[in-house]
Amino acid sequence: MRIHFIAIGGSAMHNLALALHNKGEAVSGSDNEIFEPSKGRLKAKGLLPETFGWFPENITKDIDAVILGMKAKEDNPELLKAKELGLKIYSYPEYLYEQAKNKTRVVIGGSHGKTTITSMILHVMHYHEKEVDYMVGAQLEGFDVMVKLTDHNDFMVLEGDEYLSSPIDRRPKFHLYKPNIALLSGIAWDHINVFPTYENYVEQFEIFLTEITNGGAIIYNEEDAEVKRVVESSTSMIKKYPYQTPSYTVEDGQTLLDTPEGPMPIEVFGKHNLNNLEGARWICQLMGVDADDFYEAIATFKGASKRLEKIAETPTAVAYKDFAHSPSKVKATTEAVKAQYPKRKLIACLELHTYSSLNPEFLSEYKGALDAADSAVVFYSPHAVMIKNLEAIKSEQIDEAFNRDDLIVFTNPADFKTYLYTQDFDNTSLLLMSSGNYGGLDFDEVKKYME
Repeated sequence: MRIHFIAIGGSAMHNLALALHNKGEAVSGSDNEIFEPSKGRLKAKGLLPETFGWFPENITKDIDAVILGMKAKEDNPELLKAKELGLKIYSYPEYLYEQAKNKTRVVIGGSHGKTTITSMILHVMHYHEKEVDYMVGAQLEGFDVMVKLTDHNDFMVLEGDEYLSSPIDRRPKFHLYKPNIALLSGIAWDHINVFPTYENYVEQFEIFLTEITNGGAIIYNEEDAEVKRVVESSTSMIKKYPYQTPSYTVEDGQTLLDTPEGPMPIEVFGKHNLNNLEGARWICQLMGVDADDFYEAIATFKGASKRLEKIAETPTAVAYKDFAHSPSKVKATTEAVKAQYPKRKLIACLELHTYSSLNPEFLSEYKGALDAADSAVVFYSPHAVMIKNLEAIKSEQIDEAFNRDDLIVFTNPADFKTYLYTQDFDNTSLLLMSSGNYGGLDFDEVKKYME
């Protein structure tokens, strides 16, 4: 088939393009700008556009499918030409469904934990050499691509994002996958720019349950009150399997998971990650992996990229970076690091970077999110606020939102770096939480300053 991508350079889009190319399809694409690592990965496969921009002449009658990325606008010249020619236009999730509609679809949903749970499942399958198709939102150790598509694998494991599908399809992505097996890890209000009220946000997960095929199954975290309510009130013809955080202990910075064979050391830590692990165990069981084989494999799982990723360690200090940005993720991640190293001082730094986190109406959701830290730091860029056309934020609003008198707030990247690199890191844990980079922080430099 001949397939053209409008906005091929996105993280998800370029991975789908690579997967289809690897499958043997004829792939082309366009974009007005492409950054690393997408740029280098597309170039290596001969898929990088020769010229950046949108060109209607790229769209011809012999194209079998156009895949439209969220980055494109409704008036995109290539999109308009595709409509004029009557070509079939898919969103990213729509096309994934087309590739998976004859497979058993396993969809991992939830406001938090879905990347980690999906990664755990794929790690276990890879460890036991069980081939599955997949789509995951992070680069995994042992995997060269984030999307894999075949004509022969029985299962497809999909990370189910609740964000919008495309500029012309405003449905959340995970509404389009129609799972046979689904998981719901947690519900905590996010994406305020798309779901302006908590009730509207929760409704998307209620709809998700209705999309599970009749006779299918939902694995759900019953420790999350909203998840429990939504699943247990669902009248869909599906099987319901609740899970809870398994028993574990922490000894000298090492987490030990209780198993039928006794305590087992694992690489990941924190109550939220142990909860994720149990959800993954349930899914793997429904995919034919028994408990003993699951535990053997999960003992070697080191985590997904940017999820509590260790970036530096000395005999008396450790530093992690994490993608956490929503209030529930920030709270869970901060508490996890403090619980893992309870006798060490914890410096927790959070960059407010997303639309929701920089919205004054949403800030109050962060109350108590950094309470587990001994020193709490918040960084945000007034320029980023301006670019997103949001109301200006004052430091006093940040202080009030987090409800900490000793909160340290930075708006200048140089001032934040100076603070960071003048700390005494002896007997200290450093946690850097952001979906950005604090205005240009070199994470590789952190190790040098901790030694």
